[in-house]
Amino acid sequence: MDRISGSTSAESIIGFTPSPSLYKRSGHDGNYHVEIACARTGLLNQVESTQETDVGAVVRSGREILLQAFNWESHKHDWWRNLESKVPDIAKSGFTSAWLPPATNSFAHEGYLPQNLYSLNSSYGSEHLLKALLYKMKQYKVRPMADIVINHRVGTTTGHGGRYNRYDGIPLSWDERAVTSCTGGLGNQSTGDNFHGVPNIDHTQLFVRKDIIGWLKWLRDTVGFQDFRFDFARGYSAQYVKEYIEGAKPLFSVGEWWDSCNYNGHHLEYNQDSHRQRIINWINGTGQLSTAFDFTTKGILQEAVKGELWRLRDAQGNPPGVMGWWPSRAVTFLDNHDTGSTQAHWPFPSHHVMEMNIRKGQDIHSRSSIRIFEAQSNLYSAVIGEKVCMKIGDGSWCPAGREWILVSCGHRYAVWHK
Repeated sequence: MDRISGSTSAESIIGFTPSPSLYKRSGHDGNYHVEIACARTGLLNQVESTQETDVGAVVRSGREILLQAFNWESHKHDWWRNLESKVPDIAKSGFTSAWLPPATNSFAHEGYLPQNLYSLNSSYGSEHLLKALLYKMKQYKVRPMADIVINHRVGTTTGHGGRYNRYDGIPLSWDERAVTSCTGGLGNQSTGDNFHGVPNIDHTQLFVRKDIIGWLKWLRDTVGFQDFRFDFARGYSAQYVKEYIEGAKPLFSVGEWWDSCNYNGHHLEYNQDSHRQRIINWINGTGQLSTAFDFTTKGILQEAVKGELWRLRDAQGNPPGVMGWWPSRAVTFLDNHDTGSTQAHWPFPSHHVMEMNIRKGQDIHSRSSIRIFEAQSNLYSAVIGEKVCMKIGDGSWCPAGREWILVSCGHRYAVWHK
């Protein structure tokens, strides 16, 4: 793997930002942040018009703020209509992109068992209501992110082996060749991990990839989605994500490459380098065109706030997650609809959540530098972009110098800026 130099950065819920250094692994710089049921990532007004057509401009900006605009129960609440009424507030809050739940026809109300990909009538609302929402988002310059569920697809009719592995009677009417042999089809072996219980799509088939690219281009150019989130990205090779991004040209993409952190029994190990390396390998596989959710940072952070803040600095003195090695491709977060919400598969301790509204005011972005001063059991402190100082934990600490002004403090935290 190449060694590259790069500046690091980014905001997290605790002002957690990497510092300039020489990094192992391939990559450049920057970082994004996702919080409880919402993700954070930002954007300069002067580059808005450029970003409408330049796929790389969003990542280069490093000022994205991404909102996960749903949870596991949203389908019960007339969601497209509900969300449309909130668009002005979303824009006013500074979010530049809103990740929407899967918008296509699905066997599951939540949208993650798709069948007819060209039907936009779902449990979240009708096609008409979806398009009204997307139009409102365009008016307020909030980019809609489509949830791309293409690892698996529920069949319409039985085929080989008596399984529902054919898609007769609907658009993209594939036969059994479109389903991997390891999930009951006549296609090739999967290029990733199996999603059990449903037919997994064989992305090695040229006709499948051609149809998926056509569908993604339809979402992008006709329906009006601008950003993509790739669901269950472990299920198929990253090389196909690269092909799909090149074909459909979303302005920003993020992948859900989620596997377990390194544990010794039930104890999270300090060194998570192999875990973050696997995510970075996936990003590399996409041709560096996609970002990825920083599950490494999530796993470390939710243990660190329990009195183990020493975890927040790796052996090289940098942040210990993906953001410490390749922050421009790391989307940090606390919880999403799987880890939190009513599923709560891996929830962040909610009593440790706080939100800061300082990033924009001090122009903290994905390439802002970080210097970590303390990483002890009860104290973490750092300076971000040489503009903001912060500390969390019970330990006593404050920055040296009269230029630092205390702007916010509370239970176990404090923030200063110049």
